[in-house]
Amino acid sequence: MRHADIDAVLRSAVASGAAPGVVALAGNADGIFYEGACGVGDLATQAPIAIDSVFQLASMTKAVTSVAAMQLVEQGRIGLNAPIAEMLPGLAAPNVLAGFAPDGTPLLRPARGTITLRHLLTHTAGFGYDTWNAEVAPAHTALGLPRVPVTAEQHARTPLLYDPGTRWNYSIATDLVGQAVEAVSGQRLDAYMQDNIFAPLGMVDTGFEMTASQTARKAQLHARAADGTLTPLDLDAGPYTGGGGGGGLHGTARDYFRFLQMLLNHGRLHGTTILRPETVAAMGRNQIGEINGEPMRSVVPARSNEADFFPGMVQKWGLGFLINTETTRSGRSPGGLCWAGLRNTYYWIDPTRGIAGVLLTQILPFADPRVLDMLWAFERAVYAAE
Repeated sequence: MRHADIDAVLRSAVASGAAPGVVALAGNADGIFYEGACGVGDLATQAPIAIDSVFQLASMTKAVTSVAAMQLVEQGRIGLNAPIAEMLPGLAAPNVLAGFAPDGTPLLRPARGTITLRHLLTHTAGFGYDTWNAEVAPAHTALGLPRVPVTAEQHARTPLLYDPGTRWNYSIATDLVGQAVEAVSGQRLDAYMQDNIFAPLGMVDTGFEMTASQTARKAQLHARAADGTLTPLDLDAGPYTGGGGGGGLHGTARDYFRFLQMLLNHGRLHGTTILRPETVAAMGRNQIGEINGEPMRSVVPARSNEADFFPGMVQKWGLGFLINTETTRSGRSPGGLCWAGLRNTYYWIDPTRGIAGVLLTQILPFADPRVLDMLWAFERAVYAAE
């Protein structure tokens, strides 16, 4: 492994202003074969970034929540194709947003079809996100709903954007998966993950609330201005109160790689079984049939740019992962799995090559073109050196 070549990619990107600092790891089923940290964790203090720096992972939480749900599916406690209303009764009879009256009142119709856990895990349940769907924020405001519903009454009144199982749309669905895990397990999601995923895998720096040690190692969030400059931005996640699953975790690159390594090892790591091999295989297969993943069109530019990681490629979704169907420009094999976090954190799993990688920054808005260029360059360098 030519570490110097990969180091040079990260150094060049940081020197160009792609990020104040970055931590990146790559490895295989046996362990990490590259790790690097370059730049600073905070432009204001110039504190160096480090391999053990702690990052807000945002939607990289979704993969962990999906694994938690699939553990319960394996145990027969949740049915993948059963109505999610068996766990979350408020979702028994959802409505679809059909438009708005002239006074802004949402126009609703009964949904056709039943929401299942499979729909939630694949983002085909019909929900949306206010960052990428213009209808969501005005509908929730008019109906007096929070961004993510947490009670049965809120579930019942939260409108879908389309009928379950008819389209893919990135959404709050994984938050609801987390709530289903809480309902079935009788534990708050943070406790469930600690007992069943983090502790068994040795993920000592991952959780929903930071310890004093983790706070001291926290990488600072920065905002990218229109001219490309970066400025520190204070945006605390706040204490975890339950009801999530779509975001909220913090962690280190090494911790998250242990999670990815478990998936590369078909559900096992160092003698500990998290999932069965057939479950991991199912999570990585196309679970949306003829439906395709779609570009995410931002309606909140301060939070996200337009996001389409593989333009022109048919994209599918497994049980928690985006699937590329062709070889990517960075060399990832068809059938690769990936996703990301709002603060420009990224991971991928290439089952064919047996490689996984993590690249972490802390920048808004999401899908930063310069960070993505760094990600693709890092990935190409990993494959070239492997």
